[in-house]
Amino acid sequence: MLMSKLLGERFKEKPGEATSISHIYLLRGGYVRQVTNGIYSLLPPAKRITAKIENIIRQEMDKIDGQEVLFPVALPGDLWKESGRFEAVGSELVRFKDRAGKDMVLGMTHEEAAVHLARTEAKSYNDYPFMIYQIQTKFRDEPRARGGLIRVREFTMKDAYSFHTSQEDLEQYYNQCLEAYNRIFARAGVPEVVCVKSDTGMMGGKVAHEFMLLTDIGEDTIIICDSCDYQSNMEVATGKLPVATTVEGEIEEVHTPDCKTIEDVAKFVGVTPDQTLKACVFEMEGHKEPLIVFIRGDLQVNEAKLQKVVKTTVTPFEKYEETPNLCFGFMGPYNLDAQGARVIFDESLRNEKNLVVGGNKVDYHIKGISISRDIKDAEFFDVAEVLEGQECPCCHGKLQFKRGVEVGNIFQLGTRYSESMGMTYIDKDGKAKTPIMGCYGIGVGRLLACIIEARHDEWGPIWPMSVAPWQVHICVLKSKKTDMDSVGFDIYNKLNDKFEVIMDDRNVGAGVQFADADLLGIPVRVVVGEKNLKEGKVEIVTRDKSIKKLVNIEDVEAEVAAIVAELSNR
Repeated sequence: MLMSKLLGERFKEKPGEATSISHIYLLRGGYVRQVTNGIYSLLPPAKRITAKIENIIRQEMDKIDGQEVLFPVALPGDLWKESGRFEAVGSELVRFKDRAGKDMVLGMTHEEAAVHLARTEAKSYNDYPFMIYQIQTKFRDEPRARGGLIRVREFTMKDAYSFHTSQEDLEQYYNQCLEAYNRIFARAGVPEVVCVKSDTGMMGGKVAHEFMLLTDIGEDTIIICDSCDYQSNMEVATGKLPVATTVEGEIEEVHTPDCKTIEDVAKFVGVTPDQTLKACVFEMEGHKEPLIVFIRGDLQVNEAKLQKVVKTTVTPFEKYEETPNLCFGFMGPYNLDAQGARVIFDESLRNEKNLVVGGNKVDYHIKGISISRDIKDAEFFDVAEVLEGQECPCCHGKLQFKRGVEVGNIFQLGTRYSESMGMTYIDKDGKAKTPIMGCYGIGVGRLLACIIEARHDEWGPIWPMSVAPWQVHICVLKSKKTDMDSVGFDIYNKLNDKFEVIMDDRNVGAGVQFADADLLGIPVRVVVGEKNLKEGKVEIVTRDKSIKKLVNIEDVEAEVAAIVAELSNR
């Protein structure tokens, strides 16, 4: 490839709309161009990188007996109605009608399509287990597209679906996929990606893991123990709280004027926030009555955990006028008139004594409440967010908070889709059984962006050899005395037979060439300059600056081959 023919400009200035490192370099380096909010065109360098990422994914999926298929982008709404997701999923799912007036959707994920195909082709236990996968364009109407390719509306994704006749078989294959994912990320140049427990969310199922690149631009909070290998997404993280040691106290009503927050109440009464109880009220989708959650005053409700408990979507309660019996701001569990509202208690309160709680009337609280003594028939669930520094649930270490970007996920779906969509097979005993499913996704464009986040310097990306758009970049510095192009083309023609090579043949200065080369981030650079040519040499330098040497022109091919091999094995 010649730079004079390469589509796309590179520029020095930081784009005003870009904040993340990857977004900045993708725009400056001529990798992507925005078409509209959250939708991008890929230019040749990015297309070459994504093709290599996809090839790595294919190789690893094929190693674990995956079979590549291709599902449609546009799907009949009836399939999503079968699974129950046509109405359940929000506005991020694009719905439309075809010319016949039938409901259609744009695929944002393809569980329904996978079941539709598999239920017609796998009717006997002899057909199981199997896994099908695709690398496909998807559309999700994200409300907050950001970060370039980090969060987009249209994206390319590898999604895979496995089908099994037993939970044990699913778990075994699930672990194989987990290991395959670790290999994919290592081969793509980001071995630091960590696997964490996660919430199943809209996908359903009981077990899920996310693969996260730890970076400050991440939207997700990752919980990591400083002493053991415990790693979890905030949505499902747990931790140990100190066992309550406070002695029981006498119940006493306290006038607390102008105390609007837990901190205000604690200060007024002379306790710390962890010695108080607060009420958090939610609406439950499909229910008229509110949901009241009592939790220790220094903790926050984790809505993902809460939704798992009540098995529906929850949102903060706002219908205050419709519930005059509830004294918002001063609500407590002692003598509460809930009038049909569901009431649950966080596990943090199970053994707590001598708490300060709302008095169920304006400007009043109650001291001395002990949960086991004073509150009967309390339902306890873990619905709290963990605190930084909290004790690890697996050891005595402390929990640390990190930021991360999700680059992949895997789910044990169980029969969530196969059962709702009527998929069965005939077992050995001649009876119809429902297969058990797993699903496994990787965002190709997001992985590209995350490689930049993990591999860059102040001048641009540093692509690993495995996914670099080209392996070798030849910079031919111009001279009025010497025909540098002829030397450059001679080297280019020799190397181009064995390697992926791009050569800067443009009539521009050395500074422009080097700046553009840094933005393209190609692992090996061969610099053809007049000064070194007088001695019959050229300079070879790697993008990561780990290798820099002068070599004889006749040795260029051998030296490049050795360096490419070395970088490929790192």
